[in-house]
This record gives sequence, C-alpha cells and structure tokens, in this order.
Amino acid sequence: MKLKDIVSVSGKPGLYEIKAQSKGGIIVESLLDGKKFPITVTHNISALNEIAIYTYEEEVPLRIILKSIGEKEGGKQAISHKESGKVLTSYFREILPNFDEERVYTSNIKKVLQWYNLLASKNFDFTAIKEVEEENQEA
Repeated sequence: MKLKDIVSVSGKPGLYEIKAQSKGGIIVESLLDGKKFPITVTHNISALNEIAIYTYEEEVPLRIILKSIGEKEGGKQAISHKESGKVLTSYFREILPNFDEERVYTSNIKKVLQWYNLLASKNFDFTAIKEVEEENQEA
C-alpha cells in the first residue's frame, strides 16, 4: 500500500485504496471494512499525496505530517481524534509547530489524526514515505 494510492471520498467515512481503473472511473477498497466499489466522475476524491496543511510560511504536504506523526509514535496509533480541541491542537503543535492556527481548524486536525490512526491500524509503513515527491518519468 502506497500513499499515492490512498484517497478520501467526499461524503464517505474513512480512506480508500485505489485497486483498479474501470471505463467509468476507478475501483476503490475501503480501509475500514474492505468493501470495493466504483468511483465515478460524480464523486469528489482527494488523494492524500496531494493534500497540504497551511503554515505561516508555506504549505506542508500531508505526507510529511503523516511521516512526522509516524516517527513520533513509532508507527503506532496516535491520540484519538475524539480528544478535546485543546489537546488536539497542542498535539498537532508538537508535530507541526508553525501551523497556521487561523486557517487550520480543529476539524482538519481531527481528520489528519483519524486518517493517521486508520493507516497505522493497517500497519502502513510511514518510514517509506518520501520527503520529496518523485517526478513522474513519463514521456
């Protein structure tokens, strides 16, 4: 399982792994219950590899944040996304000290921790995440 194959589907809980391409879209498998279903152009999807978090200087890719949490927690589960807003903000500040507190909401932090914990429960290898995205060598 690679981060570039993991997506979030708007309106559906959890994360999904892209399994195959079909004529009308892609086939994904839920990391929560293992069910497969097609995603068409009517669904809004976000690849985890493409998401970034605002800081006061720049946007930091989510993959860097997930890798940092993985290093802090040793690949194990982090704190629950159901903790209080203060606890979540304080924890996130340890991971990304300069995150923009006016543009990164508690709901964003909850989602990042929820996604991290779901990936950790599936024994995702956070050490395999590359700091810099590799350029596609397609001609």
